[in-house]
Amino acid sequence: MSQLSLFEPCETVLVNDARGRIVYTPGFVSEYEADHWFRELRRVVEWKAERRVMYDRELDVPRLTARYRLDSSGEPMPPCLRAAAERVCLALQVPFTSVGLNLYRSGKDSVAPHNDHLHELERGQPIALLSLGATRRMTIRAKQPPRRAFHTDLERGSLFVMSYDTQVHYDHGIPKSDAPVGERISLAFRVRPSAPASAVRY
Repeated sequence: MSQLSLFEPCETVLVNDARGRIVYTPGFVSEYEADHWFRELRRVVEWKAERRVMYDRELDVPRLTARYRLDSSGEPMPPCLRAAAERVCLALQVPFTSVGLNLYRSGKDSVAPHNDHLHELERGQPIALLSLGATRRMTIRAKQPPRRAFHTDLERGSLFVMSYDTQVHYDHGIPKSDAPVGERISLAFRVRPSAPASAVRY
């Protein structure tokens, strides 16, 4: 039995209409792999604390981050991250070129509702989020009527895939949590447009 056939029955299609497609797959990788990859990435990645200008103020980004190019053979990369990228690329048949890592240290860490900028994505290619560590809730909100909103708990080892069109029609975010919650690492895979490295933002 192929690896893909093991995962296909677990898919939950959250959105599938003219505004895009969103699919959630729990158990995309085993608990053993998810735990191993989490521990290794937590240990070896050079996590960075960033500051960004929001609402006319410079604020701390409420999580730690890291970034890697997947299409650069000269860039050192943790072996488990390369393995995760190969697994996601194979499953989705998408040539992802970059991965952004987010470390949520507690329920106080979050990401505000947002959509990816289309000029930073290859047209027609999806975004895939692989979750490691503690479960955190993702909130999805439609931008136009009907303005429905829904929530999905992103479990350890799960894969959350958003089509290109959803970035036009939906916002997504990880809200803060008052409940005690452990650390989570999110791996966000994207296909970046071909451009000089200096012109590409992550």
